Amino acid sequence: MTASPAAVSHRDLIIKIAARHRLPAVYPYRLFVTSGGLMSYGPDQVGQYRQAAGYIDRILKGEKPADLPVQAPTRYELVINLKSAKALGLEIPATLLARADEVIE
Repeated sequence: MTASPAAVSHRDLIIKIAARHRLPAVYPYRLFVTSGGLMSYGPDQVGQYRQAAGYIDRILKGEKPADLPVQAPTRYELVINLKSAKALGLEIPATLLARADEVIE
């Protein structure tokens, strides 16, 4: 699954088609799971915005953008939608549920 803006804007259609074909899909953002998708595993978007704010602060204080290092996300989150799992006939193992950052029932 791509994390493109087009995929995000058409997430309801993507989720609907995956459910129709009974495909257990893993999405890149929590937003897909709150919209009815099965699960997501991806970077914590709030953390990425905080990192970006730090970069903006450094640039406004005079640092050259080309001199700033590339930063990878520091935190990833796993979100599981149990209602979607049930609709697909899937039982999510307790060990996976215990590792999830959020479980939507």
